Amino acid sequence: MIDPIILLFLSSGLFLGWALGANDAANVFGTAVGTRMVSWRNAAIICSIFVILGAVISGAGTSQTLGKLGAITALPGAFMTALSAGFSVFVMTKSGLPVSTSQAIVGAIIGWNFFSNQATDTSTLAKILSTWIICPLLAAVIAIVILKVSKYFGREMNLSLIRLDAYKRIALIFAGALGAYSLGANNIANVIGVFIPVQPLAELKIGSFSFSSTQQLFLLGGLAIALGVCTYSKKVMLTVGSDLGQLSSTSALVAVISHSIVLFLFASQGLEALLSGYGLPTIPLVPVSSSQAVVGAIFGISILQGITAVKWNVLGKIIAGWIVTPIFAGIVCFIGLFFLQNVFSLSVI
Repeated sequence: MIDPIILLFLSSGLFLGWALGANDAANVFGTAVGTRMVSWRNAAIICSIFVILGAVISGAGTSQTLGKLGAITALPGAFMTALSAGFSVFVMTKSGLPVSTSQAIVGAIIGWNFFSNQATDTSTLAKILSTWIICPLLAAVIAIVILKVSKYFGREMNLSLIRLDAYKRIALIFAGALGAYSLGANNIANVIGVFIPVQPLAELKIGSFSFSSTQQLFLLGGLAIALGVCTYSKKVMLTVGSDLGQLSSTSALVAVISHSIVLFLFASQGLEALLSGYGLPTIPLVPVSSSQAVVGAIFGISILQGITAVKWNVLGKIIAGWIVTPIFAGIVCFIGLFFLQNVFSLSVI
């Protein structure tokens, strides 16, 4: 049984998970829903199931990175850090913009570092910041390559429109499931990463099975993400799916696959070990922005359709959200920590 006080402090992380699900489900199924290939209800169900599986099974890969950026060892401090990030994502989601949860939690952690006079690990920060540029560019390149290859094979196979449409619908569902799994595996660190150093939960034993504090956090975070998907993701799905650029069903499938590949590359411990074993440069295990990945993919697809196909005003608003989010989260976290320490007399450090 979880102590009610601990559950109260964990509520901010659960709120952040809910906000992540509400916002980032659009990155997995937004293009499929926007092109009416998959209904929002079916998309929400599939996304919820696989995001939980990804968080529980493969969430360990990126979970330590945020702790290196700023090791928060007091539960009230972790509470306010996660709450600030969740509130920032909620505000942006309310406006219909697909913001970055990764950027929100990074901004909040830096806000905690400023308040506690703790040094920010510059190498970890530089690694994370580099992904904010690499991630959308990589997704755009992958999307362009996949789209060109798919069009070539589409012409060679010469399928009827009805059969082709059915295959695309099935492929979108499978790609969405893979994307949801990758989202859970990569972005669960954003939800519970700040709580891992604190280890707030006692080990849970059920028969011969034991579940560590971290494993329990992964499950709770995955459930919170799924709740956000089911309750508040529809508006942002439509923004990503239809407002940024005009997508065909093929383009929608390519965007989802490209997004999933990028998230997988930055979350896979197996791939990192494989590359390291052959003496090749490894891809850092960093919680990257799924929003940036899918927007980058859609941008790459739109570029192929002609520069006029890009809705620059929508893209500009999205980029503005990416810039404002970490700054806003850092300021909110700093102010919130001040109130917790000086008004409620809680130790945040």
